[in-house]
Amino acid sequence: MQTQIPVTNPALTATAEQRLTLHNVSWDTYDQLLAAFGEHRAVHFHYDRGVLELMVPLEAHESPSDLIGVFIRTLAFEAGFTIKGLASTTLRRKALLKGAEPDKCYYLQHEPVVRGRTVNLDQDPPPDLVVEVDISHSDIDKNLLYAQMGVPELWRFDGQGLRIYQLQQTDYQEVPVSPTFPWVPLDLFYQFLQQCQTAGETSAYVELRAWVQAHAPHSPAN
Repeated sequence: MQTQIPVTNPALTATAEQRLTLHNVSWDTYDQLLAAFGEHRAVHFHYDRGVLELMVPLEAHESPSDLIGVFIRTLAFEAGFTIKGLASTTLRRKALLKGAEPDKCYYLQHEPVVRGRTVNLDQDPPPDLVVEVDISHSDIDKNLLYAQMGVPELWRFDGQGLRIYQLQQTDYQEVPVSPTFPWVPLDLFYQFLQQCQTAGETSAYVELRAWVQAHAPHSPAN
């Protein structure tokens, strides 16, 4: 596979997400809106101290989000990591006046702590890894939001490139490889996406799985 960074078609950028940003929204109103929309909804809510963004993901958003999920799970499964995925589960911290519904989020290092039960962020650690896909502009500072929620690792994809951030004290620093998967070069992700586009997702998955089986270190003890 040849390394090539995927380039989003500019015509699709405006139709990757539909967003609505509201200001001066109280926590109680945010809470009521979550309840009114229900659990099985297409819209994602991000809330940060009075600013509420509602985002409806469309195909140009959902396709890379799904492939990033396949990529992460393949790395975890084939390397023998335990993993608990929460997809876009609502992450709320009332004490911080912050809430988020990421594209993907996972417990890896802390999976044994939350295994087999519903996560409560008032008592449990935040997910170890969060993924956000933002093809169009978001009015919410996602890096600040997740840093203040204490998420150790954040992946952000904008349709052209993937940036990986590691929480260092109170701020994120961009890093060249994932702290969770330090043996995985970033180029592998771009190769996987490129092959999904040219050869199809099944072929890309098979090749990715074979690479991980050949290169993954001994599985961590969990």
